[in-house]
Amino acid sequence: MTPLAHEEFFAKLGELILSGKNDPLFEIFLTQKRYTYGSELPKPSEENPFPETAPEKPLPILIHATDGLFKEERPQRTKLSTLVQPDQLDVFYSRYAEVCKGSMAALKPRDRRTKKAKARKKKGGAGQTSMTAIP
Repeated sequence: MTPLAHEEFFAKLGELILSGKNDPLFEIFLTQKRYTYGSELPKPSEENPFPETAPEKPLPILIHATDGLFKEERPQRTKLSTLVQPDQLDVFYSRYAEVCKGSMAALKPRDRRTKKAKARKKKGGAGQTSMTAIP
């Protein structure tokens, strides 16, 4: 899978989020990893046994977005990825936040009233007091 350009990634991510608007079980997985493929990391030495933890120059980040389809539906799975250079991170994350926030309107808000009502009922109800006589 070839990484997409940023604008194409954002357009397809918005479409992916909106495609699951009416499905209550729809999931999207967003992951990010350090991209080290093809980069030359120094060999381990005694003073630096793990040179990949502190590279000489910042490495790019690979961002993935996939829908959470079940195993039997995986051939239709949508996979998106883009490669972000370290100097473009601020611009990318601000645009990324805009796309995610803009698509939040498509989500169904949770109904917390039922949980609160059950908790009140379990405690004995709101506004009820019990008094015991002291002998």
